[in-house]
Amino acid sequence: MRLAVNIDHIATLRQARKGHDPEPVAAALIAETAGAQGITVHLRSDRRHIQDRDVELLRAAISTKLNIEMAATEEMERIAGSVRPDQVTLVPERPQELTTEGGLDVAANTSVVERFIRSMRGAGVRVSIFIDPHLEQIRASKGVGADAVEINTGLYAEAKNGADELTRIADAAAAAASEGLEVLAGHGLNYVNVIPIAALPEIVELNIGHSIVSRAALVGMDHAVRDMVALLGR
Repeated sequence: MRLAVNIDHIATLRQARKGHDPEPVAAALIAETAGAQGITVHLRSDRRHIQDRDVELLRAAISTKLNIEMAATEEMERIAGSVRPDQVTLVPERPQELTTEGGLDVAANTSVVERFIRSMRGAGVRVSIFIDPHLEQIRASKGVGADAVEINTGLYAEAKNGADELTRIADAAAAAASEGLEVLAGHGLNYVNVIPIAALPEIVELNIGHSIVSRAALVGMDHAVRDMVALLGR
C-alpha cells in the first residue's frame, strides 16, 4: 500500500501570514525521507494555499510521484501541460468550500473530462479522477480514458458506524479494478479509520493530508509520516 502525503495545509499555514514559512517543498522532502511514495497538492483556482511556484519547485525537487489535484479547466490544463506532474487528479471545485465536498460527476461531464484527458495524454501525464463510490462513475471514468480513480472516503470517515460506507467503497474498488483502472482512495482518513480501508486488496495507494499535517504540528513531519507508513504496512 503506497502513501501519498497531501501537503496543502503546510501551505495553508504559510498563507495565513502571506510569508515564506513553512515551506511546502521542505515538508515534501521530509515526507519522502520518512517513507512517503508520493506527494499530492491541490492547485485551486483561488490559490488559497498551494501556489504556482510550489508546483514548479516540487516538480524539480521531489524524487517520488508528484500528483496535482485540479479542476478540469483550461487554465489548469495549461499549467499541467507545462509542469508535467506524474499524475493529475481531476476534482470538482466550488469557490466557498472548505475542502473538496464530493467526487467529480464524470457521467455528467464526459466531454469536458475526455478533452482534458486527451490533452494530458499528449503531455505524457497520467490522469486519475476523484469519484464517489458509485458504479456509474466508475464506468464513466473508464469510458473517458482515465488511468485511475481515487475513491472518495469522506462519507466513510464522517460516519459514526462506517460499515455500510466501507462496503460501498469495497464494492467500488472491486468494480474499478475489474475495469482495469488503478484504484486509489482518500479524503478524511486518519490514523484510526485508515486501517479497514488499507485492508481492501484492490486499493494500491492512499492520499492523506489533514490528519498527517495535524499530527506533524505536534510530533514533526518525519514522525507523523513514519507512523502512517507503519500503519499501512501492517
